[in-house]
Amino acid sequence: MSFEEISHTADVKIRARALTLDALFTEAFLALMQVVYGTDRQPGTIKEIQIESDNIESLLCDFLSEVLFIAEVEGLVFSQADIKIDGLHLTAILDGESFDPLRHSSGTEVKGISYSGLVIQKDANGYMLDILFDV
Repeated sequence: MSFEEISHTADVKIRARALTLDALFTEAFLALMQVVYGTDRQPGTIKEIQIESDNIESLLCDFLSEVLFIAEVEGLVFSQADIKIDGLHLTAILDGESFDPLRHSSGTEVKGISYSGLVIQKDANGYMLDILFDV
């Protein structure tokens, strides 16, 4: 399991790989949190969310958009997630802490999750994802 930032002209492009779909969504979540808030993120505050969508790409975009919304509105910075996907239904237990401007301001503001260039593929080695974060 891993993610990396891929060169892109205007936005932040992430490529993630994982053995399972649950783990792939977790990698995308971790990439988003790292891009926005950096690496100094601690657990301590639990938040549960449930998302249902029409297809797997929408499920991912809806999930990451909800995480961004919660982070912004509730002032939470998440360090980890336990994600379970059942068909087109996602349940996630997010663990994080309150935003601290001294520790969490080193990242890049992400305005949204883009469907443009979104690719989720499965092969013999597991899953691979390319996604753009609109900055």
